Amino acid sequence: MSTSETSTEVSTTWMAMEHSPGTDRAPHVARFAAVGRKLPEYRLTTEELMASVTHTHGPKIDLKRLTGIRERRVSKGEEDSYSLALGAAEDCLRRSRYRPEDLEVVVSCSITKYRDGLVQRLEPTMSQAVAQALGAKNALTFDVSNACAGTLTGVFVVNNMIRRGVIRQGLVVSGEYISQLGSNAARHVHNILSRELASLTLGDAGVAAILERAPEGVPGINMVGFTTISDHSRLCVAYPARRDPGARMFTKAQALHKVAIADIPILLREALDLSGLEISDIDHLIPHQTSVRAIRKGMGVVADALGESPRDVVVTVDQYGNTASTTHFVALIEEMQAGRIRSGDRVALMALASGLEIGVVLFTVDDQLVGGHGNDD
Repeated sequence: MSTSETSTEVSTTWMAMEHSPGTDRAPHVARFAAVGRKLPEYRLTTEELMASVTHTHGPKIDLKRLTGIRERRVSKGEEDSYSLALGAAEDCLRRSRYRPEDLEVVVSCSITKYRDGLVQRLEPTMSQAVAQALGAKNALTFDVSNACAGTLTGVFVVNNMIRRGVIRQGLVVSGEYISQLGSNAARHVHNILSRELASLTLGDAGVAAILERAPEGVPGINMVGFTTISDHSRLCVAYPARRDPGARMFTKAQALHKVAIADIPILLREALDLSGLEISDIDHLIPHQTSVRAIRKGMGVVADALGESPRDVVVTVDQYGNTASTTHFVALIEEMQAGRIRSGDRVALMALASGLEIGVVLFTVDDQLVGGHGNDD
């Protein structure tokens, strides 16, 4: 797909999905009422992980230099996708004014659906299991799966439900227990060209967000938009491992990074135009946390293409690794707890997922969201 073809398709798709508040189709504005997260206790350093890698060909792999990742949180069996999602949902509710029975919808968005260790359970759905454990007895439940863009896709769905008056509030949740991909990769990576090298960047986490109808005049979510460039769907694939626990993932990392960098400026420009903003109006841009080097290179290309940069590009991958669909809210909460994101700041969450799926969520932080978080990890 050429650049011009991509631009035309994205413009048409995103304009069709978003409508200004006040129209018959979208009379309301949604906002984030609260966010929460659950992190495993154990910190696995890159040095510890790489000590288990069997190098048989070429020079030693310096993963820390290549990615900038110092450590990541991983479950040693005490957490799984379900417990991480449930813990994040409970944390989110504690920081909100809502009771579980107030929730009208619960959407689960994780790639992994492990319960009781490394057992993938599709039925009952993860959303139903989380809602039942919370006591959200009045909530409609369903799962959404969209690779690393899953949680922001859930935000897109619930945002639209609130904007159109279908519901007043709902919960989006995800728990990713993906560190076994790294453990498995360590048994098979032999050199820097290995297609399992990207698996060594992964960490575990759970996140949750409550969206609600914003009061009149209160800032909220400006827009949510996604597009899929399916030509690149085979650049990252995963499937159950035959002999190893869990799964294995195979990524053509350089090719994926190249096509993403080529398309992101076009898509980000479309999102900003729809919102009437310039890139310099964004106080904090939180991209998908893949590696420090990839984020910096990608933002350099964005700056060159758009002529300027956001005021701040958030990087937390150095301490949490790539936590798949949970990465944006892990980073958002980190920055709010540190006092770096404050009420009135405009934030862009930028999804980049296998598929190739690219999406943007633009919103303004308010007192209620920030007020739920102090320096209390």
